[in-house]
Amino acid sequence: MGSQPVVAAQHVSFAYGIDPVLTDVSFEIGGGEFVALVGPNGSGKSTLLRILLGVLRPQRGGVALFGQNPRVLRDRFRVGYVPQRVAVPSDLPATVEEVVRSGRLARRGWWRPATATDRGAVDHALESVAMAHMRKQPLRECSGGQQQRVLIAKALVGDPELLVLDEPIAGVDVESQQLFRDSLVHLVEAHDATVLLVSHELGAVANDLDRVVVLKQSVVFDGKPQDLTARGVSLGVHRDDLPLWLEGLA
Repeated sequence: MGSQPVVAAQHVSFAYGIDPVLTDVSFEIGGGEFVALVGPNGSGKSTLLRILLGVLRPQRGGVALFGQNPRVLRDRFRVGYVPQRVAVPSDLPATVEEVVRSGRLARRGWWRPATATDRGAVDHALESVAMAHMRKQPLRECSGGQQQRVLIAKALVGDPELLVLDEPIAGVDVESQQLFRDSLVHLVEAHDATVLLVSHELGAVANDLDRVVVLKQSVVFDGKPQDLTARGVSLGVHRDDLPLWLEGLA
């Protein structure tokens, strides 16, 4: 890792009322690392992600993105975010291309006209997720897997230094999972980007990960994927089996 990590959490604790969700969570992610954050339902993944993105404040400890408090981070375009799959409103008129193009606004500013560089970035992002042929299609008419590809392209189009993905391939088809994997690998290799993937299902990217962080209210494992597989843990585990998958980690 470099001298300043891209993502840093130091002794983070958080509770909803009297129920602790996170307890003394610490880890760092360096530039160019591809890291998966996994854990069963209720392990605190979503809460930790919201703290890292600046939506929630830690009640103890602190977090930083690029050495800055995420709540006041300058140059927000440095962070790309793909949320969990959401339902697209049936009356949304935006096309695939328009949705992806909106991902450039944080970098160039909404008041500036699109440049050749912007248009080229949109073309490349659409091609990287195999959606260029559907660029004029209304997003609402795309399948669930195709919609998720579009959201990934929207995040990629800003050339983020940090890409955060929250369950990006849950429930999508095998083809979309493979395209998702190829897009991520290209982003890391071509742009030296850092990727934090929050997921139950790691099969598509199991061979590409640098580290796996297992969260069960606190960090119970942080290491190389092969260190998990050496202990009989399969990275292609289905979400329903995850509690058993993690039973030996404490």
